Amino acid sequence: MAVLTAIEPHRAIEGGRITLRGAGIPVDGALLPEVRIGDHRARVVYASSRELGVIVPAGLTTAGRHPVRVAGLAGETPFVEIAAPLATGLHQVDNPVFDQEGNLYVTYSGTRGQQVPVSIFRVRPNGTRETFASGIVNPTSMAIDAAGRLFVSSRFEGTVYRLDDEGKAEPFASDLGVACGLAFAADGSLFVGDRSGTIFKVDRDGHAAPFATLPASVAAFHLALGPDGSLFVTGPTLAPYDHVYRISAAGEVTVLPQVFGRPQGVAFDTGGTLFVVEALAGVSGLYRVPDGGTSELALAGPGLVGVAFDRSGGLAVCSNDTAYRLPAS
Repeated sequence: MAVLTAIEPHRAIEGGRITLRGAGIPVDGALLPEVRIGDHRARVVYASSRELGVIVPAGLTTAGRHPVRVAGLAGETPFVEIAAPLATGLHQVDNPVFDQEGNLYVTYSGTRGQQVPVSIFRVRPNGTRETFASGIVNPTSMAIDAAGRLFVSSRFEGTVYRLDDEGKAEPFASDLGVACGLAFAADGSLFVGDRSGTIFKVDRDGHAAPFATLPASVAAFHLALGPDGSLFVTGPTLAPYDHVYRISAAGEVTVLPQVFGRPQGVAFDTGGTLFVVEALAGVSGLYRVPDGGTSELALAGPGLVGVAFDRSGGLAVCSNDTAYRLPAS
């Protein structure tokens, strides 16, 4: 009997590729079986008697769980959780960030040297988007310190700015190369990634010193501080696959065993599990990387660059132009 048994992953955005698993899937006829997610037909891109690869269709504007049905297959109906767009018209090149109130900060980074009307937007929990800061050229990476202040790097200027509650920016540290990737340590010092190959450590007074050296990145460094105080860094190169780097508090660099195609944003969830965005065409999405375990696809989506978790465990993922949000699972 033809039957559908599982779906992987259980979360996706439009354009993401999900896999339906089963037995006796009819693939020998003139037409492949029709697949629908909610009321929308999904395109089948791979088919065997045990597996179908399908693309999540556009038009699923309601966030939440949508049934997945395959014509002619029995079994319990599986569901996929779809993230609807939260904000569009962006130019995001690194992680978004949440503040303590659940507001999400996203950027319009622009092309090199481009002056744009709005540098940073703030998206309220109800989805309202508002201008937060202007005048920062190529805003790239953001981080929030223990006092709740937002910091943002300009990869064009090699400068990190500190912003007040009204979005007014003042230079905090400079001469940081192509400044991409920010993360705060527990002692209040700030790590900054220069995609040319240097990780800087900046003290509370804005004085920077080289902390570690990595291979140069063709896009950007992305930084996250781990529960053990180690710094985790991704930086896509021209190699087919790249590692995630772990840098100890003493500046010693090691690599995780997992490899990713064009790794981008990195973040830790509220439980201390590492998540990595992979941007390689065809398999792009958000991957869960358990400590010492095998990475697994947690959310399917094309062209993702960034991820952030809020205090309740909800997450936001960003492509270059759109931010999506999902509640805690």
